[in-house]
Amino acid sequence: MGVRLEMRARNKKQRQQELSALIETEPFMTDEELAERFGVSVQTIRLDRLALGIPELRERIKKVAEHNYGKVRSLELSEVIGELLELDLNRLAISMLEIGPEHVFSRTRIARGHHLFAQANSLAVSVIDAEVVLTGMADVRFTRQVKLGERLISKAVVQDNREDRAHVNVTTKVGDDIVFEGQFVVFKNK
Repeated sequence: MGVRLEMRARNKKQRQQELSALIETEPFMTDEELAERFGVSVQTIRLDRLALGIPELRERIKKVAEHNYGKVRSLELSEVIGELLELDLNRLAISMLEIGPEHVFSRTRIARGHHLFAQANSLAVSVIDAEVVLTGMADVRFTRQVKLGERLISKAVVQDNREDRAHVNVTTKVGDDIVFEGQFVVFKNK
């Protein structure tokens, strides 16, 4: 009995160390995803996070987003669609949007395309370091349906950045599936 308790304590300590390291590298994993990764219950993950002082996903996202919103020059906070997770001006930006009831058609529970476009477009604009940035052209492709409850991760990469315009490619994924691709030409005034 004593050996089993010692073994469980060691496993718990090791799991918590691994959990802490994993959240450090992948801060946007849900408790459900973490529980599956570690082969434990969601409640165990929540207790581990509490013991380690790691906030829940919403708080982790909010903290990262607040840090990044201060860097955006071209849009107001309320104009960025989704949570801004990473921003390296004139290079790349990443945002996350969780599809809720307000984003879907009520009968089919499938996301309306304009929400995917809005997330990508606002990301393409916000990644550019200029006071005024406007979308001039967009070539977009929707590659699969997005459903209620899915989490969109959108990544914008600046391909060509000139004095008056920039070309930005945006890819949006749900997990490993690409659901949206777009090439944006944005015009800018410093």
